[in-house]
Amino acid sequence: MPVTFDRQATARRQHDAAFAHVRSLSVALVAPLSDADATAQSMDDASPAKWHLAHTTWFFETFVLRDHVSGYRPFDPAFAYLFNSYYEAEGARHARPQRGLLTRPSLADVLAYRAHVDAAMQSAMPYLPETALALVTLGLHHEQQHQELLLTDILHLFAQNPLAPAMWAAPAAMPAPMPGPMDWITGREGVVDLGHHGNGFAFDCEGPAHKVILTPHALASRPVTNGEWQDFMADGGYADPRHWLSDGWAWVQAQGVAAPLYWRREDGGWSRFGHDGRRPVNPAAPVTHISLYEADAYASWANGRLPTEAEWESAAQGLDPNGGTQLDEARCPRPRACEQRGGLAQMFGDVWEWTGSAYRPYPGFRAAEGAVGEYNGKFMSGQFVLKGGSCATPRGHMRASYRNFFYPHQRWQFTGLRLARDI
Repeated sequence: MPVTFDRQATARRQHDAAFAHVRSLSVALVAPLSDADATAQSMDDASPAKWHLAHTTWFFETFVLRDHVSGYRPFDPAFAYLFNSYYEAEGARHARPQRGLLTRPSLADVLAYRAHVDAAMQSAMPYLPETALALVTLGLHHEQQHQELLLTDILHLFAQNPLAPAMWAAPAAMPAPMPGPMDWITGREGVVDLGHHGNGFAFDCEGPAHKVILTPHALASRPVTNGEWQDFMADGGYADPRHWLSDGWAWVQAQGVAAPLYWRREDGGWSRFGHDGRRPVNPAAPVTHISLYEADAYASWANGRLPTEAEWESAAQGLDPNGGTQLDEARCPRPRACEQRGGLAQMFGDVWEWTGSAYRPYPGFRAAEGAVGEYNGKFMSGQFVLKGGSCATPRGHMRASYRNFFYPHQRWQFTGLRLARDI
């Protein structure tokens, strides 16, 4: 009996520590921002930083405090309408494209909302049932996703400003030798187990675990670099329809796309815009802010293809998901010489890697009951899977089975590619 009690007490202390860490990181990320910075919305796909802070707080207030803590009083009943994202079961909500019109509540008011909910959560945590603690864990991983979105949405907003404001100072200059030739690493063949295994946290879309047959293939030892992307551009890659999917070619033509997002041609060559302002493109760093259409066209030009989700995940099993450049280490993708198992480098961190696999349910998938069942399952249409995390992903959030997903034209996230080929 004492052993059981000790385990429960340890688990609750871990919940307390994780809650404090994740919640404080979100506040730290917005410390450089003004109220105006945190309110503006640069496009429909993005949300204001203030909204991210409030929505993640709404999640805990709605699914934990309201449903599991007797006598809890909402900070402001109107926030249930303002900060619901897409949960139909929770009723009407403010339209996503109009989130940037919410000049009120202020950033200070949103931070007060967070403090109110945090205090209630910390008081309630020792008494929450296991079902509620599972929602706390889900809410923390949900907030980590929004931390990355907050950063990429602010980056897009600042990129629209002619002053090219930096959110933070550039990291110290690092030697950047060009990586050596790309090696090809033979992948597993035959029947492999994929999907989430074990007792640790995973989102519902990562399961059930299942078997997949892999045919002979190889993965590139590292992601494609900026320098290699410039070779694609110099060879007319953006102007040659032979390499493009039909939808991709229509997108390139309609949007006038000729380089990755945030790149600009200048007298001294190409520059890119990041959280540290406008800087020269580093040819040794992984290319990022590219759409699936661009990634697929490059792969065609390079006589390769995009890996399938199963090929990528199988190769990443057993590698350290805390490796690579992630949110607590650096502020942008960078060259790395480290290799993990079997010669594969940078499988985690730096840039999300597009796969050629559609985001669809695994065999046997069932959405959870209630409102939280809307978290992932209803988005399994028209999107593609990305793997591995990025420089804006909080460390500790990633695993081989993790499934990120975006529409093929979207590129405001830190998205890049690793080549694959059949053998």
